[in-house]
Amino acid sequence: MDIAFRFVLIIILSYILGNFSTAYLIAKLYAGIDIRNYGSGNAGATNALRTLGKKAGIAALFGDILKGALAVILGKYVAGENGQILAGLFVVIGHNWPAFLNFRGGKGVATTIGVMAAINPVIVAGIVPTGIVLIAITKYVSLASILGMTVFPIIMLLTKQSVKLVLFSFILSAMAVYRHKSNIKKLLAGTENKLGQKSDRR
Repeated sequence: MDIAFRFVLIIILSYILGNFSTAYLIAKLYAGIDIRNYGSGNAGATNALRTLGKKAGIAALFGDILKGALAVILGKYVAGENGQILAGLFVVIGHNWPAFLNFRGGKGVATTIGVMAAINPVIVAGIVPTGIVLIAITKYVSLASILGMTVFPIIMLLTKQSVKLVLFSFILSAMAVYRHKSNIKKLLAGTENKLGQKSDRR
């Protein structure tokens, strides 16, 4: 199979996989609602947790992690390191900006965790517990997400990963932080919702 065709195939399939928003699907099946009309308006695990409860939030979290990891595993199988990078990038893009949902998706943190867990589980195993502790202390999921995504590419650089993977991690980090721009404003203003606060219809 021609390598260019493999890359195109990986991009298309990964983007489509990213379009399957776990939080959106759970909300539709579990409660018959569009999760994007509630709480933060985000089709992600945190909003599912606040709107639908723990079980839905956990299911959405692991569903998004799984699709990120699956895309990378398939990408690597089809086209090696370049394939896994393309797959990881486009599954996150598909999650954040899903064509099937009018480009209103999630923020990509859980999917990014899945992507990087499939590429370098050791680094993820170091970052995720730290994020959990930070959430337990501050009750701000967004703060832990932003800090984790900011630190992640720096750790990739310090641990001397390949140039491609370091650049890839910086791109994923930039996308995640960008998607949290409204959360950053709320954190600075002291109006950001804490973990445990319920979400109402927008």
